[in-house]
Formats: sequence, structure tokens, C-alpha cells
Amino acid sequence: MQQNAPSLIAPTANPLLERALRDKLQRRGETIGSLGELEPLAVRIGLIQNTLKPRFRDSQLVLFASDNGLAVEGLPTPPGHGTAERVWQALKGQLPLSAFAASHGMNLSVVDAGVAERLPPHERLLMRKIAHGTRNARVGPAMSIDQAHAAIRAGMEIGQSLPGNVLACAGLGVGGQECAALILSRLTGAPLREFLQASPQMDGNLLTHLLVVTQGAQGRHRDVTDPVEVLAAFGGFDIAMMAGAMLVAAGRRHLIMVDGLPACAALMVAARIAAPVTDYCVFCRSHGHHGLDYALNQFHASALLELGMESTDGTGATLAWPLLRAAASLLTEVAEGEDPGPSRPGELAPAARSDA
Repeated sequence: MQQNAPSLIAPTANPLLERALRDKLQRRGETIGSLGELEPLAVRIGLIQNTLKPRFRDSQLVLFASDNGLAVEGLPTPPGHGTAERVWQALKGQLPLSAFAASHGMNLSVVDAGVAERLPPHERLLMRKIAHGTRNARVGPAMSIDQAHAAIRAGMEIGQSLPGNVLACAGLGVGGQECAALILSRLTGAPLREFLQASPQMDGNLLTHLLVVTQGAQGRHRDVTDPVEVLAAFGGFDIAMMAGAMLVAAGRRHLIMVDGLPACAALMVAARIAAPVTDYCVFCRSHGHHGLDYALNQFHASALLELGMESTDGTGATLAWPLLRAAASLLTEVAEGEDPGPSRPGELAPAARSDA
């Protein structure tokens, strides 16, 4: 998995299909008016699925959970917010995202990518533990190259096994934000501070401490630039598995919902392996962290919804999901009565198509 390797992921760009999608929306708009930003979103969905009649099925919200070795450096962890506790809160329906996912028909599962504690079985818990947490990136690589590859492969296997054509990804774990900041900073060249600063009002002592810890890790691995080697240097297993799952989802022409800083770091790694993966992504947010603004800027993107939440990553995806369904319905359910025509314009080659 090397940067600039030949990609099996097709770019979504298709001028002929895009024109047909816009014409279809324009015809509908002539009778009942424009629906603003929903329309370009509908076009994107049509391009992702390579069809004039996009349809979603069996949407999957997957939380990738792992502990990260940087946590031993005294990273902030609110009481009751340990990784294992959060996993069980999600599985037992004790988090808002669990309730929202259920009410909107999203299938929620949690992947144990590397939680430090031993977790008992649960029907919606996928056991893919590489190790009981990564090592401290400040004193050495967070994981070996072999572990990084194993985690990416595990994510690819998960992506291949999931039903449906929608994958919403979020990370869950102590130290995940800091590891994500290190990966994003190294792969983009952007200042580490920008990804760590929660807000202009962030406690100065806390920010200083985070910078000391993460800059120590950054300096320890100053010469690492290959995306998989960067992943191995800084962690974590959750980010690696998300990257693998995203690569498979894009290869299957599935929509990818990216929620939170660890998910953005996973996407950045995936994009360095196969750049077209970003064509299949929409961005969500579950909190107002300033570093997430900066991460989204690296993808020249903004979140679908801005609700001012301070919640577990994944919550924003559950709330944005109805918006995506509504956008797709403009090209299917709403337009079906007035335009029962083919799924693709006749001139389009019947090549690449979305998975059935």
C-alpha cells in the first residue's frame, strides 16, 4: 500500500451523467421550485452511485474503538469516558447517537480495534483487536508496520462484509484526537497546534501540555512521511481500520460519511493510498472543536450540518443521514412520477456501476 499506487477506486467525475442529473433536477424545479443545497448534494449522490436514480439501503454506522499509548502522558479524559465505558454505552443505547441511529434506521456496530480492556461478547461488537492499545508514540512507534498493515486489512475485511451501500465512520478512544492531529499535521504539513486547539477559549495550560506531548512524538518520528509509516508511528488501530474500510467502501461506490477528527485522519491516510476515495465522502460533525474546522479545510469541505453539539463522534452522522436520504429522494421518489425513464442516459457506457 504505497502512496500513488495504482488505484482500483474510480473517480466519480462523469460530465455526461452530471449534466443529466442537473437537467432532471431542473425539470422538477420548474414545477415546484428549487430546494437549494439539497440539489447539488443529490447530484453528488447520483455521481457516487453512477445512476440517475440513486437509492440507499442498509446504512451502517460503525464506531472504531481503540486506546492509544499517548494516554499515559496525562491526556484529558472526563470521568466515565474511558474507551471501554463508551463502547458499552453505545452498545446498550445509552448515548444519543444510539437512539438517533435506531430512530433513523441506521445499523450501529462497534469494532474493537484495540481497546485496552477485554470486552465481553455482544451481537453488535466486532472483535478485531490487534493489540490491547497502541504504544506511546512519544517514545517509539505506536505500532509496528506489520500491525499497521494488519489493521488496514482488518478494516478492509469489515468494509467488504458489511451490507448496504452507506458507511458512516467515527473513532472512539482515549488519545484518538491527539493521534489524529499528529497524522493530519504530518500528511498535510499544517501546524499541529491548529488541530489541537479546541477553541480560542481553550485553557492555555492544557493546550501547552498537549503541544509538549504531541510535539515530542512529532520530533521522535520527524523523518517519517509514507502514509502507512506515519500511521504506524502515531497510531491508532481505530484510524488504521477506518482507512481500510473507507478504501473498500469507495471501491464499491458506496457513500462514506466521515465524522470527527480520527475519521478525517483515516480519510487522509486512505487518500494518500488512493486519492479518489475522497470523491465518495461527505462530512459530518458531532462537536465544535476548532481542530475539526481545520481538518475539514484540508479537504476543502464543510460539514452537512452545524448544530453546535458537543457529543460523541458519530452523533452528527446519525443526524445528517435523513438529509442525505432526502437529497437522494429528489432523483428517485419525487421525480419518479414525472420521469420514469432509465437509470442512466442512453449515451452512458454501462461500465462502472454501484454494487447491487
